[in-house]
Amino acid sequence: MIKFCVRLVQRWLPEPFIFAILLTFVAAVVAMPVCHQTPIEVVEHWGGGVWNLLAFAMQMALVLVCGSALAAAPAVKRGITALARVPKSAPGAIALVTVVSALACWLNWGFGLIVGVIFAKEIARQLQGIDYRLLIASAYSGFVVWHAGLSGSIPLTMATPGEALTKATNGALVDPVPVSETILDPHNLVMVLLVIVGITVANTLMHPKQGAVTVDPALLEEESVSGKREVVSERTPAQRMEHSRVLSWLIGLLLLAYLMLRLGFRGGTLDLGAVIMLFLSLGLLLHGTPLAYVRAFGKAATGAAGIILQFPFYAGIMGIITGIGASGVSLGNVLAEGCISISTPVTYPLLTFLCAAVLNLFVPSGGGHWAIQAPIMFTAGADLGVDPGLTGTAIAWGDAWTNLIQPFWALPALAIAKLDAKDIMGYCLIDLLITGVVICGGLLIWAL
Repeated sequence: MIKFCVRLVQRWLPEPFIFAILLTFVAAVVAMPVCHQTPIEVVEHWGGGVWNLLAFAMQMALVLVCGSALAAAPAVKRGITALARVPKSAPGAIALVTVVSALACWLNWGFGLIVGVIFAKEIARQLQGIDYRLLIASAYSGFVVWHAGLSGSIPLTMATPGEALTKATNGALVDPVPVSETILDPHNLVMVLLVIVGITVANTLMHPKQGAVTVDPALLEEESVSGKREVVSERTPAQRMEHSRVLSWLIGLLLLAYLMLRLGFRGGTLDLGAVIMLFLSLGLLLHGTPLAYVRAFGKAATGAAGIILQFPFYAGIMGIITGIGASGVSLGNVLAEGCISISTPVTYPLLTFLCAAVLNLFVPSGGGHWAIQAPIMFTAGADLGVDPGLTGTAIAWGDAWTNLIQPFWALPALAIAKLDAKDIMGYCLIDLLITGVVICGGLLIWAL
C-alpha cells in the first residue's frame, strides 16, 4: 500500500506550479456549465482574483524567509543540533518529528510549519540511515491539525464579536461563538489527540525496516552564515554600522517590545503577523550584526520563489470559485448547497467537512473558505438545529485535511528541504486516509 501510494504520486503529481495551472482549468471548465457562466465571465473572475492574495503571499514569504534566517543563527543552530541528537533510531526520529511538528502547528501554524521541517532536516544530518523524504513528510503531516488549534482562523473569527460576523453568516451568528465551543471543546481536543497519535504511528511504520537509506548530501548542504565580526585593520563609518551589534539589538528589542505590548497588554493574538515579527526580532538579536542578518536573510529568500510564483494563480482560482455571473450563483455556492440538500442533523457536520475538503483543493485558504461557506453553511446548520461551534469546526477540519495532498501549503517546507512535492505526497496520502477516518468518526460522534 505504501509503495503503491508513493509510486502513484511520483508518477502522476506534477510540479506544484503545474498543479496550480491544472486546477485553474478544471475550475474554469466546471464553472461554465454548472454555474451557467460564459467564458468571458470566468476569465473576468479569474483575472479579478489574481492579485487578491498579495498581502497574504508576502506574509507567507516572510514566514519562510524570517524563519529560515532565524534557524541559521549560530545559537539556534546549536540548540537544534543538540535536540536532533536525542533520537537514536530512524523510527524514533520519525515519531519525534511528527509530534513536535503537530504540537507546534496546533499552537501556531506559521511557527510549526517552519520549525518542524528545520528540525527534521537537522536530524537527517545527525542520524544515518533515515528516509529523508519520509522525515520531511512527517514534519509536514503535523500541519493537518493547525485549523483545530489556537491559530485557527475560522474558530477565531467566530469568536470575534461585531457586525462583520453577523454579515458574513447572513445573520445566522449574532453572538460570537467562544473557543470553548470550537478549539477547546473536548470533542475537538480528543480528535486532535487521536489524529496526532494516528499520523505518528503511521509515519513510524512507513519507515523501511531493512537496509540503510541513502540521503543525497546535496539536500543537506548549507552555506555557513557567520555572525562574527570580520577582522579588518580599519573600518569606514559605513562598515562600523554594518557590523554594529548595538544597531541590531536596538531594533530587535524595539520589535520585541512592541510584540509584548500588543500580546500582553492589548489582548492581541499570536497571528501570522506576530509570528513574523517574532522571527524577525529574534533573528536580528541572535545574528548579532545587521550585515550578518542581511546575509542570512538573502540566502533564505531564494526559497520563497515558489510562493511568489504560485499564490497569484491560487488567488485566480479563488476568483473563479467565488465569482458570481449573470446566473447569480458561484461554484462554491453550488457545492455547499449540494451538501446541504442531502444532509440530516447528524450527517450535516460530516458533509460540511467533506465539502470544505473538496473546496480546499481549489481554495487552500481559511479566509477563502469563510467567505464561501459562512453565508450558507451556518444558515443551513441553524435550520437543521446543528450547533454553530460544530459547523465551524467541521469547516476548519475540512480546510486542513486535504492540505496533506495539496502542495500549496507544503511550498515553504519543500523550499527548506530542497525536495519536490512528489517526494513527500505519497506518504501524506497514507496520512490523509488515516486522519480522514478519525475526523469523520469524531464529527459523527459529536453530532449525535
